[in-house]
Amino acid sequence: MSPHLGLVCITQSGAFKYRTITRKRLLEQTPDTQRKLLDDIYRSNIQALDEALRYCERENIALYRMPSSIFPFADDDLGRDLLASFAPALAHTGRRAAERNIRLVMHPDQFVVLNSDSAGVVANAIKILQMHADIMDLLAQPRTPWALLEIHGGKANRADALVDCIAGLPDGIRYRLGLENDEYAYGADEIFAICQRSGVPMVFDAHHHIVHDKLASYDDPSVAEMLAKARSTWAEPAHQLVHISNGREGFNDRQHADLIETMPAAYAGAPWIEIEAKAKEEAIRKLRPWQEQAGVRVA
Repeated sequence: MSPHLGLVCITQSGAFKYRTITRKRLLEQTPDTQRKLLDDIYRSNIQALDEALRYCERENIALYRMPSSIFPFADDDLGRDLLASFAPALAHTGRRAAERNIRLVMHPDQFVVLNSDSAGVVANAIKILQMHADIMDLLAQPRTPWALLEIHGGKANRADALVDCIAGLPDGIRYRLGLENDEYAYGADEIFAICQRSGVPMVFDAHHHIVHDKLASYDDPSVAEMLAKARSTWAEPAHQLVHISNGREGFNDRQHADLIETMPAAYAGAPWIEIEAKAKEEAIRKLRPWQEQAGVRVA
């Protein structure tokens, strides 16, 4: 079977657009106006999500990463209560995704650090993750890594703290959580060990791996080895999700290029691949020949 390719958040063409608002602007308003502004944004963004799903269906894109900020301030009381009022609409949207075989995932932002040495930072991270879990619940998505909430390892040299924090997370978060290797704090082997200890799946990012380990090729033997190790952390191996990007200015450049010009050979056997390229849908279109050939090689 060919790997499924995933779209990250938006399209380069602007086929659908999400709205947001700054905290400064929101807090300048009266409470009634704050609620109205957020109500308008939430309605608009639910419509945008519906448009995104229709777009993915037309383009045969089987995975969609929703924006982390799709419902701004839904981690505060005002936004949380307001979002709950949209439960029927969100459940309908989630069912449509399931009927169209489109997988929904999210990638909370860099402020999610579960192993910080600051209790306040950890509490805020859990609050943000709970918001994402609530969104998945409202979308009627399963409490499994199929509806993945993927984050990085956080503060370096605090693996024990990360494992301990994960163990105490609410079920709606913990059952969906996945950990991704990064370029600096936690390499692939380190995240793999943490995933084994904490019982959550590993999201392998080949580009982060080659940058972290200063490798010269995506076909370094460690790439295939780490892909296989990461798969072993998934209770359902067919749901394994990986990331790919290319360096913008050079092979080991951590900045993402517009397109994916080089794909790890081992990724022909990866079932789900998020395409982290600046050109978004254009990068996916240009990968279609590779995707077809990958299916032939795996078969």
